[in-house]
Amino acid sequence: MQGLLASSVLALGLLGSTALVQADDYTIDSEGKHASVNFRIQHLGYSWLYGRFNDFSGSFSFDEAKPDASKVEVTIKTTSVDSNHAERDKHLRSGDFLEVEKFPEAKFVSTAYKPNGDGTGSLMGDFTLRGVTKPLEIKVRETGAGKDPWGGFRRGFEGSAKFALADYGISMDLGPASKEVELILSVEGVKK
Repeated sequence: MQGLLASSVLALGLLGSTALVQADDYTIDSEGKHASVNFRIQHLGYSWLYGRFNDFSGSFSFDEAKPDASKVEVTIKTTSVDSNHAERDKHLRSGDFLEVEKFPEAKFVSTAYKPNGDGTGSLMGDFTLRGVTKPLEIKVRETGAGKDPWGGFRRGFEGSAKFALADYGISMDLGPASKEVELILSVEGVKK
């Protein structure tokens, strides 16, 4: 279930461009570990179980003058699910949850961005997990932008989204409080 999160992607409160807009293109800094795709789900209704996906990549485009033209794409390697417990991770990779041998990747591709005008907005897109593609809305907040110490330019966003495990073919019953998983994304992009 947690692996589901992974996607999309997570990471994803990011944005994009159209042919008429002079958008800046960014590579998500997953190599430098300045981005993360995390998830949490209730464990039997008693506590929160947190995890992350360690291997993902993506890009986004963003134009401050036309943020509604933004776009993002993120690919998550589901085998990289990490809940800080080896036996649980093995179970999460199994057919009960992520079924990573058959579905080694999860993916988020944005379809629209609706800014609120205050640095927040809603990023809509298609999220694919376990071979199932469904619409997913990510609530986004811009965290900042500017020059970095190495002569580059960076822009960051955070976002969150919730989805039902059953929507992606995960039927494992962990109790009524554990039917949804929340993705928590933090994305820092390096301008290309």
